[in-house]
Order: sequence, then C-alpha cells, then structure tokens
Amino acid sequence: MIKNDSWISQMAANGMIEPFEPTLVRRTEAGNSVISFGLSSYGYDLRLSPKDFRIFRHVPGTVVDPKNFNPANLEPAELHKDETGEFFILPAHSYGLGVAMERLSVPNDVTVVCIGKSTYARIGIIANLTPAEAGWKGHLTLEFSNSSSADCRIYAGEGIVQLLFLGGEPCEVSYEDRKGKYQDQTEQVTLARI
Repeated sequence: MIKNDSWISQMAANGMIEPFEPTLVRRTEAGNSVISFGLSSYGYDLRLSPKDFRIFRHVPGTVVDPKNFNPANLEPAELHKDETGEFFILPAHSYGLGVAMERLSVPNDVTVVCIGKSTYARIGIIANLTPAEAGWKGHLTLEFSNSSSADCRIYAGEGIVQLLFLGGEPCEVSYEDRKGKYQDQTEQVTLARI
C-alpha cells in the first residue's frame, strides 16, 4: 500500500528523511517561486544538491561500460546562479547524474520509488525511475535525460523528483543485510558499480 503524508511525517521524525520539510514548499521566505519540494499527500519531493552534477561526454575511442566504468566519460557541471536561483545546465540530447540533498533511511517494510516531476517532464527532462529498496540508506544518485533539442536548466536546492513509499510485510533480507553495492552513498554522485 502507498504511504500517506502522516506516515511519512512520523517516519521522518524517526530519521527516514533528513533534512525533512513538513510542507510542500513553492516559495522561498523572500517570496520567490521554486520548483516544489517537501511533503505532499502521498509522497515526498526531494531537492537536487548543489554539491555535484555530472554530464556524460563522449571520449573518442571509449565505450561506456557499466562493468568497467571510465570516470572520464563524466564531466562535472558548473553551478550557475542568477535571480531565479542556482542551477546546472543539461545540454540538449544529453544525460546527467545528480544527487539528492536529503539523506534517506528506508525501513525494512517499505520500498521507495523515485519518479520525475511533471514540471521537468514538460520541458523534456526525464528522471530515470529509481528504486530505494527496504533497508537502503544514503543520498540517492539521480539520473536525468534531456530529450529536448534545447539546453535545459535543472535547479539546485529545489524539487527534482518525487518519492513514493510502498509498504508491505517486512522483507527477509534487506538491502542493508545483503550489503548492497550502493549503500550509504554520500552527497556526491555515485558511479556505476558491479
């Protein structure tokens, strides 16, 4: 069953989401519009960290290989700032990796599904559907594809993806128990591992 706002708030008070925003924020204290983040009716909108964003670049003579990943295929993106906020630019028809500001600690009877926000989908930014399994902890590395023919801004410190919490019976072996390879990610992009 999908978990609601009161359950998410209660679990956040026990450390499931840190830092936690108990309302859906659409404006800063100064009154500036932001892409919404925080608690919603049946989910939580994570923010994109300004600390790390990387864009895939073609390196002549290389092939991207998930079993033998070459970090040279990823280029750190510059963090820009203007009156609208801090942002990264994801070039047209490219792919990038970012990281969530919030740290998650998923209970053993829940799996989290991370989906894209419609605000970004409407400009051609597709967030890869990402799970966080029962027992997973850390800052999610997030994957984005710019399917449009224009460069697009992706705002740091603002909403970037929505989490849906799906409850069930506690699992026999959690992600933590089996020492999953993406456990305890920091607020930096985590590269492909095998």
